[in-house]
Amino acid sequence: MLETRELTKKFKEHVAVHNVSLYLNEGESVGLLGPNGAGKSTTISMMSTLLPPTSGEVHFKGKDALKNPQGLRQVLGVVPQEIALYEELSAYENMKFFGRIYGLKGEKLEKRIEDVLELIGLTERKKDAVETYSGGMKRRINIGVTLLHEPEVLIMDEPTVGIDPQSRNYILEMIRKLNREKNMTILYTSHYMEEVEKLCDRVYIMDHGEIIASGTNQELKDILSSDETIRIDVESLSSEFLERLSEHPVVQKVMQEEQGYKVIATKGDDLLGDVFDMAKSAHTKITGIVVQTPTLEDVFLHLTGRKLRD
Repeated sequence: MLETRELTKKFKEHVAVHNVSLYLNEGESVGLLGPNGAGKSTTISMMSTLLPPTSGEVHFKGKDALKNPQGLRQVLGVVPQEIALYEELSAYENMKFFGRIYGLKGEKLEKRIEDVLELIGLTERKKDAVETYSGGMKRRINIGVTLLHEPEVLIMDEPTVGIDPQSRNYILEMIRKLNREKNMTILYTSHYMEEVEKLCDRVYIMDHGEIIASGTNQELKDILSSDETIRIDVESLSSEFLERLSEHPVVQKVMQEEQGYKVIATKGDDLLGDVFDMAKSAHTKITGIVVQTPTLEDVFLHLTGRKLRD
């Protein structure tokens, strides 16, 4: 339905996006993951025809969307990272303003405003100024104005950043509903790996402006099928213990956490015993240890060497 072919964007000498090719099938929910600065937002801007690429193509339903963007723009909704609302206006007034930009008017616009307000759970607050809303409510209105024209394709750029868990869960359930009940095609970027696992059929992982892996959640997890994740809680962090863990021959990645360490290692019978020996040599007391099957976040760490929020 929507496809990019070798999209590249340069800002003077800096290559922000390099040869990115991805696709969205109709009715599919697709995740785009990457650390800060990976090129996600630039890719989204090019896909939505807001930013011209240095080279490459964007196709919508088989047609060149860069040469003829109107066909895509009429059925596209984009939820930006930043709140894009007039906060001195009410939710209703914002929706009426943006609805008119979409070409809606009269009874049809009023009906769409009512339906969207009900969907985002803000009917009772529709006459209040947006500046009086919580962060989560502003995010919901931000999504709501994007839904007024009933888009076929919805691009969401980190729509749950900085909001409370209740609002976050509400938004996730709303997105799932739009995808499953309305058959809306969704491209979703997030700083929360569990959101992507919950919402997305397929995932692209992006780093340094390039797509470095793609597939279903399970296909990506299979990258580490011969590995295991070990969470080690310690009484106090130790640089010596961290160094010994990092130098172990079967250990691939070590990430220091608040209470200890997260280790991705090739499966082996001797590693746990070695972990306790290394801790003893480094005068480090282990308070807990758990062996787990690698998660999507572990795959991300393995491929990029960084946490998603880095």
